[in-house]
Amino acid sequence: MTRRLLFNTTRSIIIERGAAARLAEQVQTMGHRSVLLVTDSGVLATGLLAPVQKSFAEKGIALQVFSEVQADPPESVILDAVQAAWQCSADCVIGFGGGSSLDAAKLTALLARSEESLADIYGIERTNGRRLPLILVPTTAGTGSEVTAVSVITTGEGQKNVVISPALLPDIALLDADLTLGLPKAVTAATGIDSMVHAIESYTSRHLKNPISDCLAREALRLLGDNLERVCDDGADAQARENMLLGACLAGMAFANAPVAAVHALAYPLGARFHVPHGLSNSLVLAPVMRFNLEAAAPLYAELADILLPHGRGAILERAMALIAHLQALPAQLGLPTRLRDVGVSEDDLEFLAKEASLQTRLLGNNPRELTVDDIHAIYQQVF
Repeated sequence: MTRRLLFNTTRSIIIERGAAARLAEQVQTMGHRSVLLVTDSGVLATGLLAPVQKSFAEKGIALQVFSEVQADPPESVILDAVQAAWQCSADCVIGFGGGSSLDAAKLTALLARSEESLADIYGIERTNGRRLPLILVPTTAGTGSEVTAVSVITTGEGQKNVVISPALLPDIALLDADLTLGLPKAVTAATGIDSMVHAIESYTSRHLKNPISDCLAREALRLLGDNLERVCDDGADAQARENMLLGACLAGMAFANAPVAAVHALAYPLGARFHVPHGLSNSLVLAPVMRFNLEAAAPLYAELADILLPHGRGAILERAMALIAHLQALPAQLGLPTRLRDVGVSEDDLEFLAKEASLQTRLLGNNPRELTVDDIHAIYQQVF
C-alpha cells in the first residue's frame, strides 16, 4: 500500500520581539474593525496588554477584552466568550496568554461564526470548519497551542474532552519573547518541561510518527534542552526566552501531527480534578511513564538522549536509561514539586485518577506500550 503523509500547521508564524505591541497594525492590514481578545485575569493583571490596548486605540479599532479564562477551562467559559464575541460584533478573535486562553480563543472563533453547539463538535473533525479570523499570541513557552488543531475543555470532575479540527489552526501565530520575560521561574520550568514532553511523545508516538514531525521534535528538544536551565537561572535572558518559544512552537507542530500519548493521558485528570497546571502534571508523571515504555521505546529514547546528553556513552538501553534519569532529576533541579502528595493528591485518590486516565483512549492508543488501569495505578503510586 502506498504511504500517505499529511502534515498540517499554522498558515503564518511571526517571530519578533516587541511585535505584540503592534498587533493593531496586523489586524488593520487584515481589514478587521472589531476584535475580541481572549485571555485570563492573571495576564490582564501583569500589564502585558497595556501596549496592545494602546495600539488598538491609536488605530481606531474596537477591542473588547474577555479575561474570564481559567486553567483547564470549563464549557461555560467558552460559551461566555462566544456571547462576548457576538455582543461586540467581533470580526476577529485574538487569543493572548497560556494554553488555556489559546484553546478558548480557538473555540470562540469557531463557535461565534459557525453557531454550532459545543457538545456536538467534541471529537475529530465534527465541525463544519467555519470560524472567524484568528490570531494566537502565547505568553508562555509551553503548550504549542498556537500551532495545534486541538482545544481541550473540562467537561466534568476529573474529565476533559477535545475538539480536533484543522479549523482550529489560526491564521497567524505571533511569538514575542518580550511577553515571557516576566514569567516566574516555576511557570517557566513547568511549561518548558511540558514542551519537552510534546517533543518526546511525538517522537515515540505509535501512530502518525513521520519524518517531518521527527525533525521538528529533535530540533525542539535541542532548543529546549539548551535553554531551559539557562532561562530559569536568568529570566531576563531575551535570547533564551525566544529560543524556548521557538522550541515550544516546533514541539507543538510535531505533536499536532504525531500525537502525544500516556504522559498526557495521566496528566489530564490531575488538571481536571486537582487543578494542577498542565505542565506540572506532565512533569510529575514523565519519568515513570518513560520507564514503563522502555521495553518498546528504548531505541528512540536513546536517539533523544544523544540530543540532551551529547557526551553520553553506552549501548541503547544505557543511553535510554540515562535520558530518563536526566528527566527525572530535572524538575527538582528547577524547584518544581516531584510528588503527587505535594500537589494535593491523597493516596485514596489514586484509584480515581487511574480510572479517569484509563478513559483517555485517544491518547493511550498512541503510547509505544499498552497500559492497563493497573499499570496506570502503579505509575501514580510510584510518584505519590
